[in-house]
Amino acid sequence: MDIIQKIKAGERINYEEALALYDLDLFELGELADAARQKLHGKKTYFNINRHINPTNICKDVCKFCAYSASRKNPKPYTLKHEEIMEIVDDIASRGITEVHIVSAHNPDTGLDWYTTVFSKIKAKYPKMHIKALTAAEIHFLSEEYDKSYDEIIDIMIKNGVDSLPGGGAEIFDEKVRDYICKGKVSSDQWLEIHEKWHNRGMKSNVTMLFGHVEERKDRIDHMMRIRDLQDKTGGFNCFIPLVYQTENNFLNVKEDITGQEILKTYAIARLLLDNLPNLKAYWVTSTVNLALVAQEFGCNDLDGTIEKESINSAAGAKSAFGVDLNEFVGLIRNSGFIPVERDSLYNEIKTW
Repeated sequence: MDIIQKIKAGERINYEEALALYDLDLFELGELADAARQKLHGKKTYFNINRHINPTNICKDVCKFCAYSASRKNPKPYTLKHEEIMEIVDDIASRGITEVHIVSAHNPDTGLDWYTTVFSKIKAKYPKMHIKALTAAEIHFLSEEYDKSYDEIIDIMIKNGVDSLPGGGAEIFDEKVRDYICKGKVSSDQWLEIHEKWHNRGMKSNVTMLFGHVEERKDRIDHMMRIRDLQDKTGGFNCFIPLVYQTENNFLNVKEDITGQEILKTYAIARLLLDNLPNLKAYWVTSTVNLALVAQEFGCNDLDGTIEKESINSAAGAKSAFGVDLNEFVGLIRNSGFIPVERDSLYNEIKTW
């Protein structure tokens, strides 16, 4: 049985078959992925109304792909005060926004208490606000800084109000690539261990993949296979988020952007390979809104959210610094032939626009 027949029959594909899908015609691959998407979600495209807060850009790690951390490429270090963070939360709560996404750098001066205090302040004042915070890379950093186990850090987070884990820090799981682009950061096995521990507490998380830099196609497939394996064990991942590498202001010096065709093929293959993961996000921040909308025809069913303000990817050239207007967002989805569905952080449907 060839790969296309196998996919149409609903059978699971393996590593070699997934890699071979890159050789298919783009539109043939898109049709297969769209059929899988429609079986799961019909023509619904999900989004949420959220706010990103990046509290500090001072980082002890030096990842070559990063333009956000304070370094020679970004010589403007900052750390928000708790009062500044709470002002942002007060503002978004007054406008009915229900998710705050808190991710930042590995700052030795903003310790565990600094984070837990701000989480508990948010939750005490706004019990229904969903706090998505601290990547596995940040958890690993805090574990090392405070000589605490992953279990201890996770339990402290949950006690202080964190509701779900973002998917950042995964980058590419292949250790040779990882050693080149983010040496010293959380390893792939450690990243997966942290998320498994989180899932084992009945909590949900997302998972990312940074692609379009120095990795090869085989590294992307390997990355997805490891995600599928853990999802088989725990069922704890809500969403897979392939992040398109941003080329500006960092030390990888990748000269050419990845092509739109390669991005769309990667999305489509992700939808076909990750048969146990419900949602696939075309994160408009890194792919542009237009390509993210096209990606809804290639297996994706989510665009992330309105975001309002974003510092990490915009530092590397993404056009996401000030988010996107809600009405414009909804209009773009509808005009692309999809049904805009507002969701909460755990993919419960709130409103069909």
